[in-house]
Amino acid sequence: MANAISANKAELIAIANSVASEKMIDKAIVIEAMEDAIQRSARARYGAENDIRAKLDPETGDLRLWRVVEVVETVEDYFKQVDLKAGQKLQKDAAIGDFIVDPLPAIDLGRIDAQSAKQVIFQKVRDAERERQYEEFKDRASEIITGVVKSVEFGHVVVNLGRAEGVIRRDQQIPREVVRVGDRVRALILNVRRENRGPQIFLSRAHPEFMKKLFAQEVPEIYDGIIEIKAAARDPGSRAKIGVISRDSSIDPVGACVGMKGSRVQAVVQEMQGEKIDIIPWSEDTATFVVNALQPATVSRVVIDEDEERIEVVVPDDQLSLAIGRRGQNVRLASQLTGKAIDIMTEADASEKRQREFVQRSEMFQNELDVDETLSQLLVAEGFTEMEEVAYVSIDELASIEGFDDDLAEELQSRAREALERREAAAREERRALGVSDDLATMPHLTEAMLVTLGKAGIKTLDDLADLATDELVAKKRVDPRRRRDTPEDKGGILAEYGLGEDVGNEIIMAARAHWFADEESEA
Repeated sequence: MANAISANKAELIAIANSVASEKMIDKAIVIEAMEDAIQRSARARYGAENDIRAKLDPETGDLRLWRVVEVVETVEDYFKQVDLKAGQKLQKDAAIGDFIVDPLPAIDLGRIDAQSAKQVIFQKVRDAERERQYEEFKDRASEIITGVVKSVEFGHVVVNLGRAEGVIRRDQQIPREVVRVGDRVRALILNVRRENRGPQIFLSRAHPEFMKKLFAQEVPEIYDGIIEIKAAARDPGSRAKIGVISRDSSIDPVGACVGMKGSRVQAVVQEMQGEKIDIIPWSEDTATFVVNALQPATVSRVVIDEDEERIEVVVPDDQLSLAIGRRGQNVRLASQLTGKAIDIMTEADASEKRQREFVQRSEMFQNELDVDETLSQLLVAEGFTEMEEVAYVSIDELASIEGFDDDLAEELQSRAREALERREAAAREERRALGVSDDLATMPHLTEAMLVTLGKAGIKTLDDLADLATDELVAKKRVDPRRRRDTPEDKGGILAEYGLGEDVGNEIIMAARAHWFADEESEA
């Protein structure tokens, strides 16, 4: 590029065309870079304090140089200002406040500091090339792209994508996969970020989306939208599961993905270094989908807890290890596939759990309602689990239990409501002992038990409650499907255990903030 500064007019334009074509950027950007380089060199010649402009004709290569000066009454900057008399010498009709052009003699480009100009042009072209790369790849996330391995640095694989470079970080590679310089690799474009050192294109071979895109390439029905992959989960390099559904009842989604003699699925398996893939029919019914996802294990029973987003799966004793899988792999992948935490237990464990819950609930009814063991067990056997259910269910439903009549049903309801009042009174005492303000007791939806929970969390005044966000108050606990337990970083809102919805949480928070607005109005 140094030659560009000392070249003649025709060579300047030829070089601009060549650079624009080679770097695949607009010729106008190269011309602008040359003009900038010439301006800097001219300032070095005439003085950096001058406002010097350069214009290079992109067709003929003609170069014009000029200095811009302002006409003022009193000159303070002799490089950029002239008085009215001097200004009118340059331009007859010049007036105060005008900016006029002072042409400068042509410069012998051969005497300009070529090295400095070269750096300026290179930097401009490099910036333009980076911007072009970003614009080309920014909307291509989730595409599969093929490239050649350029280098392996600290375990990260740098891939030449033709007009750009991407990187497969160590955590996005398939474990134990050996990649060498010069190998051709396919990867998913995971993310494209604009950074100071240029656009960063992050690739992945371990992401579930990579597997889904590979199936779309191998299975025409997926590409055409007849079959859809509704969910995917991977243990990269080892095992994977996908849930598929067909929009055409005449096409078997699992068979289409497997292909003739397994040809389609084997093509994907080979690309993923032998990773075994379970292809599962997807179902809108969560229980059915969970049973399918745990294949090849046989499931006896599924119990879904919608509030906790947790699923309890009961399997025969001899199926436990198969359902869990090696190092928990099978149940972990099934959890990721369904987005639910799955607890696996045997028939014996489930029976023991049911017996334990039965005894606990029976004792609770026996103590709270002051009834004998037989009657309390009968309530539990009929499906009653909480005191509120007994207190507020219809009399007819209670009386319909075998051995009950209307009088007994009314007596049980009366005792259940008294028990709830005792609980409320005890919670009120505890709440006051914690120093929770009576103002909080006037808030909608909050029970005394909830106020005790708030008090233990340090929420004791209206202002304390009003300062909370809705998520901090009522958000449910998040369960990590991969680990089948609560995530430590998100244990839910303070009142998460009470199952309050977001709308109820908003109503509570706004009621607590009402006094703020009242105070503002009174001040106004």
